[in-house]
Amino acid sequence: MLFEDFIKIVFKENKVEINQETEKIISESYEFLKEFSKDKIIYGVNTGFGPMAQYRIEDKDRLSLQYNLIRSHSAGMGDYFSPEEVRAMILCRLNTLSLGKSGVHPSLIHLMKELINREITPLIFKHGGVGASGDLVQLAHLALVLIGEGEVFYNGKRRSTQEVFLQEGIEPIKIHLREGIAVMNGTSVMTGIASLNVHYVTILLEWIVKLSCAINELVQSYDDHFSVELNKAKKHYGQQIIAQKMQSYLSDSKLIRKRSEHLYNGGHTETVFKDKVQEYYSLRCLPQILGAVYDTLQGAKEVIENEFNSASDNPITDVQTQQVYHGGNFHGDYISLEMDKLKLAVTRLCMLSERQLNYLLNPKINEILPAFANAGKLGFNFGMQGVQFAATSTTAENQTLSTSMYIHSIPNNNDNQDIVSMGTNAATLTQKVIDNTFEVLSIEAITIAQAIDILACEEKMSSTTREWYYQIRTIIPFFKEDIIPYPYLEKVKNYLKTSL
Repeated sequence: MLFEDFIKIVFKENKVEINQETEKIISESYEFLKEFSKDKIIYGVNTGFGPMAQYRIEDKDRLSLQYNLIRSHSAGMGDYFSPEEVRAMILCRLNTLSLGKSGVHPSLIHLMKELINREITPLIFKHGGVGASGDLVQLAHLALVLIGEGEVFYNGKRRSTQEVFLQEGIEPIKIHLREGIAVMNGTSVMTGIASLNVHYVTILLEWIVKLSCAINELVQSYDDHFSVELNKAKKHYGQQIIAQKMQSYLSDSKLIRKRSEHLYNGGHTETVFKDKVQEYYSLRCLPQILGAVYDTLQGAKEVIENEFNSASDNPITDVQTQQVYHGGNFHGDYISLEMDKLKLAVTRLCMLSERQLNYLLNPKINEILPAFANAGKLGFNFGMQGVQFAATSTTAENQTLSTSMYIHSIPNNNDNQDIVSMGTNAATLTQKVIDNTFEVLSIEAITIAQAIDILACEEKMSSTTREWYYQIRTIIPFFKEDIIPYPYLEKVKNYLKTSL
């Protein structure tokens, strides 16, 4: 499955379909494992789990073992994941189980499909996973719903699974072989969250480029810092992509200047130059700063697409070789490391936005706007002074949250899990940093809109800037008198998250 197709299903643009070939692959895997395990020791089929794997499970207790595992591990706490996050998790698990490497009964895949297509959202808590041996606790809550127990959200209400299944005419799965451990033993929670993180960082990156372009217009920057010639002199792909975006977005701006027409014309003989020779780094070094973010984002996207198309289970059944292989494909190191890297990149993006905001609000730096982009009476009105505190504090929170989870392994499970990935925590913290950054960009976007009106330069701005400026102005009008900003901030944040 391609990343773009994955996202379309998560956001309900497409439905999940299971074709005959997939059904055949799953059935063959199930029948093989059922036969193969009759006279062999197979982890999670006729053994206990984790450090209890040394204990044989009698045939009469095998199916009950799976139910015990699901119920005992449904131990999540804290906040719960949103419907779109849970959809992403289920889709990840469905996709990996559909590879035919887990020996599950086809009925499991079909019920997971129905949960997605009918928008039935299992209650899954954010706290509980250590990111190795799978997202055991969180996926146990999914498995609990699949056996008809636990709770779901349906039509906006939190209800018992049994009640909703009865209403929808849905039969819970029956355990056939190892459906409990197969659902739980994988990286699907962290991968689902990570997928959404990549989606939203893609939007964030697009917005910070657009906002940065607008500020360059406001101060009438020179165009050479995003020129082809300058940026192809450095070999980083992301840098060149960001420069190309800036060239495109600013192509019809009447404010961006050419250095050759102003500073290379031989007309400057003064000792102190009136024209600014170079802009501050937060305006001039955008291809270099955001190029690194872009490359980090693309790396994360590739890893995540590989992960949700992989069999993250243990053991792995292989019909072709007629063998079962034990190992650790449930380990979430790839996702954990990528989320830590992405989190750092997003915090860097947030810091850039905060510095650009400070530039706009400090007249001693920008030399073109009143203090705090205040369109009212200085000393009496406050302009954007109050909201800057929110941007600064939120950026500081991101800096603290950007401490690595990947290196914070704590052994558990009687030291059976002696090194773990903490991938789910890494993905969840990255999600928080992303949401925070949308808040900072919302403040910056409103400030730029105010600056455009104060300088009365709307008609000279690029068509790209005018397009989003008009949208912001439908949410929050130009103001001179002080307003209560928080309702507008939330609306602008929602616009930024959903507009691209």
